Amino acid sequence: KTVYFTVGQRQEVAIFEDYTPSEDIKSLFSSAAEAGPHDILKMYTPEGSLVNISNRLESNRPDAPYRLELVAAHFNQVTICNWLLLLLLLANGEIRVSDLERRMHDLASLYPQDVQAMRDELEQHKQILGNAHARRTGTTFRHAGMGRPYWNRHKARRKSESEKRLVCEKYLYISTMTLTEEIRRCLRMPTFDNWQWEDEEILLLLQQMYVDLDLLSKFDIDLDVLRKFLCQVYMNYNEVPFHNFQHCFTVSQMMYGIIWCLDLPDKIGDLETLILLTSCICHDLDHPGFNNIYQINARTELALRYNDISPLENHHCSVAFNILEDSTANIFRSFTADVYKSVREGIIRCILATDMARHNEILNQFNQIAPVFDYDNRAHINLLCMVLIKVSDISNEARPMDVAEPWLDCLLQEFFEQSDREKMEGLPVTPFMDRDKITKPSSQCSFIGFVLLPLFEAIGRLYPELDNLIVNPVREALDYYRKLNEASRRNLEQPA
Repeated sequence: KTVYFTVGQRQEVAIFEDYTPSEDIKSLFSSAAEAGPHDILKMYTPEGSLVNISNRLESNRPDAPYRLELVAAHFNQVTICNWLLLLLLLANGEIRVSDLERRMHDLASLYPQDVQAMRDELEQHKQILGNAHARRTGTTFRHAGMGRPYWNRHKARRKSESEKRLVCEKYLYISTMTLTEEIRRCLRMPTFDNWQWEDEEILLLLQQMYVDLDLLSKFDIDLDVLRKFLCQVYMNYNEVPFHNFQHCFTVSQMMYGIIWCLDLPDKIGDLETLILLTSCICHDLDHPGFNNIYQINARTELALRYNDISPLENHHCSVAFNILEDSTANIFRSFTADVYKSVREGIIRCILATDMARHNEILNQFNQIAPVFDYDNRAHINLLCMVLIKVSDISNEARPMDVAEPWLDCLLQEFFEQSDREKMEGLPVTPFMDRDKITKPSSQCSFIGFVLLPLFEAIGRLYPELDNLIVNPVREALDYYRKLNEASRRNLEQPA
C-alpha cells in the first residue's frame, strides 16, 4: 500500500504491505510526526473523519492526503531536556549522539532510573534522526517489514494480569497529557469511534470526562485518586467479546455526550451527573460473558448469592464498591456519610436498571411521568437517571454504521458462545442467541423495533434536542436492517 499524508506543512508518503504488523505501522507514522514514545497520534481523512492507523489503512492519492496529527503530547522535565538535546543533535550532527551516550554512562551509577529513562528517549531520537536524514535526502519511508498477520482486536481474548498492569502503567505515564480541543469536541458526539483508541488512551479519555465536567473541583476529587480508580476499574473488566472495557467506555461516552447536549448538571445537579457517569463506567464490571438467563438456569454462584434477582447487575455493583473500599481509589472519600449514602444508592439504582428483564417496567413508568415531568420530584429524577443509563447502555445503533456494526458482531459472538454452552450443558437454549435460528438482520429488526426505538423515542419526547443526535440515527438503522432482512427473505424464496 502507498499512503500519502501531511504532518503540519509537510507532505509525506509511507509504503507498507497488507500483512505488515499494525504496531510497526504505528511506529512508522510516529517517527514521521517526530512524536515521543508516549504521545498520542491520530489520522484523519480529508473530510475530517478518524481512521485507524493499522495495516487496514487504505491507499490514497497525493491530491487527497490523510492528515496526521499529534492530539496529545506528554511533556515532563526529562522529555523537554531530551528534546532540547535532539535539537542540538540535528544542528551539530550525529557525533553528538555518541557524546551523550558517554555522558549518560558516567551518570548511570549515580542516577540509574533517570539515566535509563534518558536512554529510552535517546533510542527514540536516534530513529527520528534517521527519518529526518531520509527527509533531507528525499528518501521515502522504508517498508515497515513483515510479521504476524493482523489481529482483529474486536475478537475476545484473555489479558493476563501483567498485560493489564502494563496498560495501566502506560496510562499513568500519559495521564498528564493535554488533549486537543478537536478531540474533546469529538468526545461529546455519538459519532465518536472507539475502535481508533488503545485501552490506555481510553483511560485518558475517561479521565478527561471528569476534568471537562469540572467534577474534580466540585467534589474535591484528587486526580491521583481518580487515576487509581480508573485503573482498578480497568483491571476488573474481562476480555469477553462484548461486555468488556471498550463497552464500558462507549456507554460512558454516550452518557457524556448526552450530559453536554442537555446541559444535565443545570437540570438535575452536579451530584446526579457524577453518579450517572460513574455508574456507566462501573455498570458491567467483571461481566463473565454469559447473561442472567444462563446464570439462573446453570445455578451459578452469582445466581445463588443473589437469589436469581439480577445476579450480574448486583455483582457489578458489588465489585464497584469493593474498588471504592480502597481509600487510594475512592473518588468519594471526601464525602460526608449522608452524601456517600446517597451516591451509593444512586449508583446501585442505575446499575440495577440495566437489567434488560426490567426494561418494560422502567419504560412504562417513565412514559407515565414524562408528560408531567417535575425536576423537583425525587422519584422523577431517579427514573430519568435509570432511563438515561439504559439509553447509553444500548446506544450502539445510534452511532455510524462503521462503528456500530463491529459491536453487533461482538454481541452476536457472545450470544453464540452462550447458546453453544447451553446446548453442551443441556440447559434451555436462549432463542435470540441460537446461531442456528437467527440472522443479523432479523435479530436487529426485532431488537431495534421493539426494544431500542421505543426507549429512544420516549426520551426524545422529553428532550426533542436528542432527536437528531440519537433518535433519528436509530430510525435509520432500523430502516437499514429492514431492507437487509427483506432482501435476505427474497433470496431464500427464490427457487434453486
